[in-house]
Amino acid sequence: MGFASLDYLIVAVYLIGVTFVGIFVAGRQSSAQQYFLGGKSMAWWAVGLSIVASETSTLTFISIPGLAYATDMHFLQLVVGYFAGRLLVSVIFIPSYYAGNLETAYDFLGKRFGLSLRKFASSVFIVTRVLASGVRLFATAIPVHLITGLSYPASILVIGMFTLIYTSVGGLRAVVAMDVVQLFIYLSGAAVSMAIILHHLPNGWADVVQAAGMNGANKFEIFNASWGHSLVGFLSAPYTLIGSLLGGTFLTMASHGTDQLLVQRLLGCRTKWDSQRALMLDATLIVLQFAFFLVLGLCLFAYYGGASLGQLGLKSTDEIFPKFILEGLPTGLSGLLIAGVLASAMGSLSSSISSLASSSFLDVFRMTLKGKSLHDKQEIQWSRIFTLFWGIVLIGGAMLFTDTHNPVVEIGLKIASVTYGGLLGTFFLGLLFKRTDQVDAYVGFSAGLLAMVAVLWLTTIDYTWHTLIGCLTTVVVGNLIRFLRGRD
Repeated sequence: MGFASLDYLIVAVYLIGVTFVGIFVAGRQSSAQQYFLGGKSMAWWAVGLSIVASETSTLTFISIPGLAYATDMHFLQLVVGYFAGRLLVSVIFIPSYYAGNLETAYDFLGKRFGLSLRKFASSVFIVTRVLASGVRLFATAIPVHLITGLSYPASILVIGMFTLIYTSVGGLRAVVAMDVVQLFIYLSGAAVSMAIILHHLPNGWADVVQAAGMNGANKFEIFNASWGHSLVGFLSAPYTLIGSLLGGTFLTMASHGTDQLLVQRLLGCRTKWDSQRALMLDATLIVLQFAFFLVLGLCLFAYYGGASLGQLGLKSTDEIFPKFILEGLPTGLSGLLIAGVLASAMGSLSSSISSLASSSFLDVFRMTLKGKSLHDKQEIQWSRIFTLFWGIVLIGGAMLFTDTHNPVVEIGLKIASVTYGGLLGTFFLGLLFKRTDQVDAYVGFSAGLLAMVAVLWLTTIDYTWHTLIGCLTTVVVGNLIRFLRGRD
């Protein structure tokens, strides 16, 4: 059916509308706290929905249906771990954050271990976030390019520039407000797709169930109790039950407890209880959302009769959902679905820009002023400068990629795996071990980073174990150094 003029009009109206509405609802900001934390007065339900949108990149929107198409529902084991991890963050991390009246996640490390470690942890986050967000932004351009015919640079520029406008002008309030809108747009688009698929199948849902059981398979299988033939095989196998539950739990504790991308929103709530409610709303919705996208993949499997990628003329499972958007939807609905792709992308990108700006300004720049204070107007000016800077960096960085197999993509994702475990372990040293000091934390953090470099380069251990390994290494080495220094 292709992408028609009406589809382009829908996308244009969405981009212009979301930009102006984001600026309007944000109002005026009079300080850095209002700009980066919404004045710590944002509604818990809006924050909860915003977190869902922030962590739902185009990789989720496109890749999860493709994953279910090619395999089964084992990914949901990881999502159960996601729920458990969010529950632990709400119990362990959030009370400490609100007791200290923090501005960023790394502000906690500064108060606990000293300003030097705060700057170091923030710098690690900045490097990780720049690489990961650049990868995400490029990945977003892939379906936009495939469906609309725009070049990769043009696709990246369209997504990036409109997002940067409302993020730089409106601050966190604009980001959260637009996240809520974008959440409903991309979910509505995906729901419409599923409804159309089921309508086209002769027997509707019954055909999906039948296709899922073709050739003796069980694509509805959720739990994978396999232990493999050896310890190395077990650790290397993707989506085992134990690996997924532990991996999802520790990965979420790292992302939602130590990553400024998401902690920034939790710190923007009025009270500790509001922050906890926001996170548990996110925990509930994220389980439902991943289950929905996996089922969408099974519906696509039935729609295409279980055809292989070669039979469909595709190179990757990530192209399956875009293929349906382009060929299976009537004019107008294709535009709605691309708006959904853009919505998921812009929610993640705006969050990345805002978190990078807040961490670099609050954790690094403002801390280097050596006692000098900025008045409110200067804080707003510098906040916007940092926001614009990081937006341009992410847009420019994403344009450096030329194809999905670029090794820089792999390097960026590997670096994210390297840092999460060390960050989480360092927070645990501060939260759970009262006798540890800055030296213990520094050595433990460094050991966690080095351990993950070794795991990535020397082993085939699956990514679900990475955060746990880095975290345990950091905690054990930090406490060992404390013991050797005679601080017990």
